[in-house]
Amino acid sequence: MPTMKRTIVVLLLTAFCTTTSAAQTPQEDIEKNNKLSASNHVAYGQVVDTTVQLSLPPAGYEPFYIDHYGRHGSRWSTSKRTYESPVKILEVAERNGKLTDRGRSLLAQLKLVKAASVKREGELSDYGAKQHQGIAARMYKNFPQVFAGDAEIDAKSTVIIRCILSMLNETSTFKALNPSIKIKSDASMYDMPYMGWGHGEDTLAVPLRDKMYKLSRENDKFVNPKRFLSLLISDKKFACDSIDGVKLMKDVFTVAGSLQNHHAFDKIDLFDLFTSEEMFTLWRINNIYWYINWANAKENGNRMPFIEKALLKDMIESADRAIAQGRRGASLRFGHETCLLPLACLLEIDNVNYVSNDLSTLHEHWQNYKIFPMGCNIQMVFYKKINGGNADDVLVKVLFNEHEAKLPFETERFPYYRWNAIKGYYLQKASTAIDWAK
Repeated sequence: MPTMKRTIVVLLLTAFCTTTSAAQTPQEDIEKNNKLSASNHVAYGQVVDTTVQLSLPPAGYEPFYIDHYGRHGSRWSTSKRTYESPVKILEVAERNGKLTDRGRSLLAQLKLVKAASVKREGELSDYGAKQHQGIAARMYKNFPQVFAGDAEIDAKSTVIIRCILSMLNETSTFKALNPSIKIKSDASMYDMPYMGWGHGEDTLAVPLRDKMYKLSRENDKFVNPKRFLSLLISDKKFACDSIDGVKLMKDVFTVAGSLQNHHAFDKIDLFDLFTSEEMFTLWRINNIYWYINWANAKENGNRMPFIEKALLKDMIESADRAIAQGRRGASLRFGHETCLLPLACLLEIDNVNYVSNDLSTLHEHWQNYKIFPMGCNIQMVFYKKINGGNADDVLVKVLFNEHEAKLPFETERFPYYRWNAIKGYYLQKASTAIDWAK
C-alpha cells in the first residue's frame, strides 16, 4: 500500500505530463478569463452571474427567514510577504545588473503595489465593500418579505476587521433600504469556536492540515520557471545560481491574481508574463491544495468538512428558533473561505462535496474558482404558508453564491425541500464524532 505522499506524486506526474480533451473545460475558462486562475483571490464578480432569475416559490408560500454564512469581500493579502517577496528577489538581480527591460518594468510595478499595501495586510478593499453592498441589495430585492417592516437581522462576524467591515457594509445597506429594520451586530471571541478557523474542534485538525500542506507542496516540482525567468533575467547562469525561479514565478502569479480585488490596479496586468499552459498548471496546483486541505478528499480521510459541525449546528438552531417564533428576518454570519468550503461540503451543496478517486482528473470535476471567490456566500432561504401552516409546512432552498443549489435529497419541487425532512440528516452530521488523530 503506497503512502499518501507517494500516491499524490504518482497521480500528479501523470496529470501534468498528459493532456486530455476532458481537461480542456477549466483550461478554456482560464484562457478566456485569466483572473479565474487566482483560486481564492478570484473576485466575486468574475464568476457570479448576479442577474440570474430565481424560481418563484410554490403557490401559497412566501419567504420569511434567511440563514447565511458569507466570506469577507475582496481584500489585500493577509501577509506583507506576498508583496515583498518578489520585489526582494528581483532586487537581487537588479543590484547585479541582470534584469531585462521586462524585469525592470515588472519590478517597478511590484514596488507600486507593495507601496500601496503597506499596513493593509488582510484589510477589506474598496472592491470588497462594493461586493457586500451588492449582495445585500440583491438579497433585499429577491426576498422583500424577509426584510419588510420591523424584521430582525442578527449579524455576527469573526473578530477579523475585513469580516467586520463586510458585515457593516451589508447591514448598512439593509438599513438604508428599510430604516425600520432592526439590526443587532456583534464580533466577539465568544462566537469564534463556530464562526472562524482555529478556535473550536477544528484545532484538533491542525496536525492533519499541516500534513496536507506538506503533501500539496510536493506539486511545486511541476512548475517550470525557465521561460518565465528568461523574460526577466538577462543572464541564464545567474538566474540558475542566484534566483529561486519556482518561488519567484509562484509569487508573481499570486500578485497577478490578487490585483483584480482593487480598483486602483485595474490597469496593471501581470498575466502577460505567463503562457496559458503555465497559468493552467499553477492553478491546478492550487486547486489540488485547496481540495486536499479543506474539502471532502480521501487524502485527509474525508474529515475536513466536519470542522464546521458547530457552524452547521448553529445554523440549524437559529432556523428552528425563527420557525418557532414565527419571526421575519435573517441570521447573517461573516467569516472566511476556510469555513465556507468545509461547510458547503458538509451540506453537500451541488458538487462541492465531490470525492476524487484520481487527483489527475480533479480539475475536470472540481474547480475552486466556482466555489469560494471573495464574497462567496451560502443563503438558506426558508418559506412558510402565507395563510397559517405549521413547522411541518416549512420549505427551504439554498442559494450558493446567489444561484439555486441542489441538496442531497429527493424533492418533487426543486429547489425547494421540506425542512423537517432534511433537518435530521444534517443534525446527525453535526453530531458525528471524528477521530482527528489517525
